[in-house]
Amino acid sequence: MRIGAVILAAGRGTRYGGDKVWARLGGKPVWQWSFDTYASHSRVSEVVLVCPAAQIERYRSETSQAKAIVSGGVTRQESCRNGCAELANVDLVLIHDAARPFVSAELIDRVIDAALAFGAAAPGIPVTDTLRNEAGEIIDRTELVAMQTPQAALWADLFRAQHEVEGEFTDDIALLQQIGVKPQIIEGDPKNLKITTEDDLAKARGIVGYVETRTGLGYDIHSFSSDPARRLMVGGVEFEGPGLEGHSDADALLHAVVDAILGAACLGDIGVHFPNTDPQWKDKASVEFLTHATGLVKKYGWAVTHVDATVVAEKPKIMAKSAEIRTVIANAVGLTPSQISVKATTNERLGAIGREEGLAAFAVATIREA
Repeated sequence: MRIGAVILAAGRGTRYGGDKVWARLGGKPVWQWSFDTYASHSRVSEVVLVCPAAQIERYRSETSQAKAIVSGGVTRQESCRNGCAELANVDLVLIHDAARPFVSAELIDRVIDAALAFGAAAPGIPVTDTLRNEAGEIIDRTELVAMQTPQAALWADLFRAQHEVEGEFTDDIALLQQIGVKPQIIEGDPKNLKITTEDDLAKARGIVGYVETRTGLGYDIHSFSSDPARRLMVGGVEFEGPGLEGHSDADALLHAVVDAILGAACLGDIGVHFPNTDPQWKDKASVEFLTHATGLVKKYGWAVTHVDATVVAEKPKIMAKSAEIRTVIANAVGLTPSQISVKATTNERLGAIGREEGLAAFAVATIREA
């Protein structure tokens, strides 16, 4: 008996307000929790990931354990059909929502056993809240259950239902019932919650009891330019004196902060995202790089929480405008100036910096799961 699993991660996250399965949870994306559980389960031989077409390469960069990573459809039912098509050599299929991170191996075993005995099975949780209809009348909850995943069925039955039944159904059990299959509803697991809103994510983080925090280091150095037309920009603030040589405005301080933020999220460095061979970045204000880097780490489920930067230069006197610099950085990363530290020191007349040939900057950025 060969068993495969399909992890559905192609939803739009409308109620969450974003791509919820990429939200960070205890050190990894939400989707990876359930994926790892299925990939390591002794009875599951193959796992297929279904995701938006534009994100296939992103998922591939995060895991090599999937049998296939395929694009989803417009509806959940279509996404499920796309995933099941990659499992034509299995006997039993488990369908699971990637937004349910805490599925247990024990629940998977119970669903498999029930599906083998009855042809199809799914877990459900008894409804405990009082329910009323739109007229205000109380609905009898004694026979109601809230459905969970995984939902399991014989591959042949699921394939037939997916290709013969017209209309859209909210889960696989409802679809199977249209061809006469009578699934067994087994006791679900209260911890097997589905992340639908930000409050659900907060609950999930409470269960994990851990929010990952990372630190990144950035460094940059630029020489002073001989071009009298170049402005001297440090931390997004203009200073008197010769400008810095570089492709953009050569703001070494902001470049160091950008590298620190990208490094904390393991997203490369400033040269990867803003290469000096690309004419579109010619003479660009480096604060645009900082805003972009902040948005990029947010896309990957992180938020910047603190920046500490140091400028090494004999001139200009950075601390005279440190408050302005802190405000520029704070606005770009979505923090307050009280969360931004800017310091300055000289190189005690040693080396190129000491000879006033340029300036350098170091930065440390802290990010945490958003």
